[in-house]
Amino acid sequence: MGRNPSRSTKTFIDRFKISKGKFAFLLLCLDAILVSLIISYVPYTKIDWDAYMSQVDGFLSGERDYSKLKGDTGPLVYPAGFLYVYSLVKFITGGLVFPAQILFGILYIVNLALVQFIYIRTDVVPWWVFGLLSLSKRVHSIFVLRLFNDCFAMTFLHASMALLLCQKWYLALLLFSGAVSIKMNVLLFAPPLLLLMLKGLSFKGVFLSLLGACLLQINLGLPFLSSYPMEYISRAFNLGRVFIHFWSVNFKFVPEKVFVSKEFASALLFLHLTTLLVFAHYKWSKYEGGLIYLLRTWLKDTVSKLTSFQLFSCKSRLRMLNNEHIVTVMFVGNFIGIVFARSLHYQFYSWYFYSLPFLLWKTTFPTFIRLILFAGVELCWNVYPSTFYSSLLLLCIHLCILWGLWMAPVEPSYVGEKKSHTKD
Repeated sequence: MGRNPSRSTKTFIDRFKISKGKFAFLLLCLDAILVSLIISYVPYTKIDWDAYMSQVDGFLSGERDYSKLKGDTGPLVYPAGFLYVYSLVKFITGGLVFPAQILFGILYIVNLALVQFIYIRTDVVPWWVFGLLSLSKRVHSIFVLRLFNDCFAMTFLHASMALLLCQKWYLALLLFSGAVSIKMNVLLFAPPLLLLMLKGLSFKGVFLSLLGACLLQINLGLPFLSSYPMEYISRAFNLGRVFIHFWSVNFKFVPEKVFVSKEFASALLFLHLTTLLVFAHYKWSKYEGGLIYLLRTWLKDTVSKLTSFQLFSCKSRLRMLNNEHIVTVMFVGNFIGIVFARSLHYQFYSWYFYSLPFLLWKTTFPTFIRLILFAGVELCWNVYPSTFYSSLLLLCIHLCILWGLWMAPVEPSYVGEKKSHTKD
């Protein structure tokens, strides 16, 4: 009797599904060795560390006026969580670079483990693609040679996503808020996260989650809000900052006069918000009948519970969201923000590098095209300084990936929901 080909194939795939955890652990060990070698033999690059320490020294000496917290690269422009984190880093390392590199090396491994956990729980990429997560020269540099605060912010963000996959919404929102308090780039994940909350939580769940996140922000900023509130808010949450054209990795091909103009910023913001809305309506809310129907249904349910005095006595969670859907919405939402960001500095690569393999394997591109796109992005981020052509190439690759994500099949929103066979 002949073997059943489909059963044989399934057995083969299942065998490698089990091996993903072991392969991920092997990669962690190998990457830990690589990080140790980088710290030992590659010279540290002085960029922001001294400025961080100067700003922390001012905070620890009692200064609460944000306009007076400065370093050699300029004034402090991050929320209060940054000061608490780097105060702890200074306490552990004594403000010395080498111990800090070791600490950031540990942080790199922790972050990588969190990302691997996310990938394993979603089961979108084959086992060997995990290796791509350890192949970025630029990301290794950002963590252990530059010691940027982006590293802490993204580790907190990935931890928050891991908690979402475990359906720990309240704790996930606290960690998300903590990530925002370290660096505001995490707000790029806020629109997709809000959509997921509306899909998975009742009014009670959304309200309590957002309340916890807001209270954390207030508590972290309280020493500054109670003394110099305007200085804190204007410095820590300045959404209108204009970055220097020379240091931008993207849109370098745009003339500097246009690059710094309000019209260019407004056009990119419009494209960002429009693309988010289009994806939210046609892709992320497809199974609910579109974004408008989703919002109308959620509001109708909320009003119904309000009139029956059950608004806070009902369950916090409505339905359990599918893990792949959670990660897809979060990663794609952030990537849309990256595509239309006016300026991306070199450390900003850490904002989305770890999502690239997932995003590429969500598309229907052939594997060799996915690998070429991945290598192309890495190449662009390793051109220093960026050029007209490297920034133009990066934009083209980003748009290609975005198009692939738009054309990709839509995953089910909820656990137990069957995948639609209709075309988007």
